[in-house]
Amino acid sequence: MGLQRVPDLDSLELLLQVAATGSLGRAGAVHGLSQPAVSARIRTMERLVGLPLVERGPRGSCLTPQGALLAGWAQDVLRSAAARDAGAASLRADQDGRLRVAASLTVAEHLLPVWLVRLAAQRPDVVVSLSAMNSTGVESVVLEGAADLGFVEGPHVSAALHSQVVAVDRLVVVVHPGHPWARRRQPLPARELAGTRLVQREPHSGTRQALETALADCEPLAAPLLELSTTSAVRSAVVAGAGPGVLSNLAVEDDVAAGHLVEVRVAGAELARRLRAVWPAGQRPSGPARDLLLIGRRARR
Repeated sequence: MGLQRVPDLDSLELLLQVAATGSLGRAGAVHGLSQPAVSARIRTMERLVGLPLVERGPRGSCLTPQGALLAGWAQDVLRSAAARDAGAASLRADQDGRLRVAASLTVAEHLLPVWLVRLAAQRPDVVVSLSAMNSTGVESVVLEGAADLGFVEGPHVSAALHSQVVAVDRLVVVVHPGHPWARRRQPLPARELAGTRLVQREPHSGTRQALETALADCEPLAAPLLELSTTSAVRSAVVAGAGPGVLSNLAVEDDVAAGHLVEVRVAGAELARRLRAVWPAGQRPSGPARDLLLIGRRARR
């Protein structure tokens, strides 16, 4: 549909002011325009619609019959535009009043609580909902539009998402104090780690993916001893003596400090990893999502 002959909203408002005041000068004063500027805008409208719109006389200006018809139509257009603008403002206010976050378990349990406290101090009226799941699940809900911002810990991110590093942690091998590895004096070779059955997270978790990437040169990897769906479950199984596990240092540092677990050094594998914020490609986080992203970035420094 062609709209080449439809005046812009500002010009329509100016035409209504001319009708209401009977003067180009007074109409211009309402809009902060000089009388010559108003005359130029009126002439532009007349050329656009191909009709005379204003009659100028010694006692002022008035609308032509065609101008009066256009002004009547303009009132409907401007009312619709005002309703649209009010609706858009309401949507923006609603968006700025809530934040839906999806995060992998490591980020959800060990980083986001502090970040969200800081966000609440900046934006006390924002209602935040946080869903914790594995990294693959986070990517899915962000792409579906069910979350405004996601946080993942896997080594790879979908091409349909934009990502930004917000933190760096490292995976650590931990065992029960009674496990033979707890008494090792030399680092554990990466190939021996790869050949050992471990207590592991499920295949689509960021921790599992990061470990498999780190040990890619040592394939084939041994089948998991146990596959568990949460970080806490893996930690508890290792504490109970089920076998070695690999988890974020954020998840086990307290247990290592307390002597409930022993960290085993590893040689020949890079176990550091980047934790990322993700959102749909082609978009930019706004409102509270943008603020939370900035908090995470600052915390990394």
